[in-house]
Amino acid sequence: MIGILEAVYEQDFIGDSYGFRPNRSCHQALRTLSVTVEKGTVNVIAEADIKGFYDNMDQSWIMKFLGHRIGDKLVLRMVKRFLKAGVMDDGELVASDEGAPQGGSISPMLSNIYLHYALDIWFEKVFRKNCTGFARLIRFADDWVVCFQRGEDAERFCVEVGERLGKFNLEVEPTKTKVIKFGRFAARRAAARGEKPETFDFLGFTHYCGTKRDGTGFRVKRKTASKRFKAKVAAFKEWLKKARTKKTKELWKAVIAKLRGHYAYYGVTDNTKGIGRFAYEVKNLLFKWLNRRGKRGCLNWEEFNRMLKLFPLPVPRITVSMFESR
Repeated sequence: MIGILEAVYEQDFIGDSYGFRPNRSCHQALRTLSVTVEKGTVNVIAEADIKGFYDNMDQSWIMKFLGHRIGDKLVLRMVKRFLKAGVMDDGELVASDEGAPQGGSISPMLSNIYLHYALDIWFEKVFRKNCTGFARLIRFADDWVVCFQRGEDAERFCVEVGERLGKFNLEVEPTKTKVIKFGRFAARRAAARGEKPETFDFLGFTHYCGTKRDGTGFRVKRKTASKRFKAKVAAFKEWLKKARTKKTKELWKAVIAKLRGHYAYYGVTDNTKGIGRFAYEVKNLLFKWLNRRGKRGCLNWEEFNRMLKLFPLPVPRITVSMFESR
């Protein structure tokens, strides 16, 4: 079924929609954002967050959206059956007329279709045409930001996007909807006032205004967002508690895989410190829980460092360039 939906909608989705699509990734979305801000006339960024998006997608709207492009009633019945299977609530499967089962095979595709109609088309064909300056929406699933040249367009967007999404049973979180001054001009103006320019989070990274290596010229830089960093460390700690009884060789192999996965996502240009901090926390947690497997104090740092020399963990390194590919 995924193949059918993909074949139909891939040609419809806007170019700046990056989530759960073939040959597209979050890193491409981040790179597009960097290029747009660095080479354009962007002065402000508007960001918003949808409350419980997957839980609140209206199933009747999903079926209406699909009905626009799919005439095969068998496919529509299959989708409806999938939706009626229920959603997870605190680990319990609950049948509901709202939401799509998270983790379900076609939920990501349905979420893309939902926001394609509820947000993307509206922004491209209605809202952007009424802007007085440049405007560009960049979206990965339900995480998105909008780049604007003019602050008044951004402020209007924050009001109208809530009204627009409300028509489709979605609610924007007011405390997470804001406009921040960002870009080369925002950085210069903040520096003239003796202040630091504002920052914003997108796809697990905090984006901030920086300069090129030689200290001249504006650049968008990013680091692991604080909340995401804490969540990743907490998740590793929780996993280690459950996995500490594994054989050392098996445990070590799993830790190596987790570190490589972390570097593959967070190892982007300018985030050397972020991935270095994560490696440091992992090493400390690993020492702590290995030490608890026997009598307390059975493993000291000297012995642990010898282990690291014999069986080294992956070294933190940048794996993804945020510079525009040529």
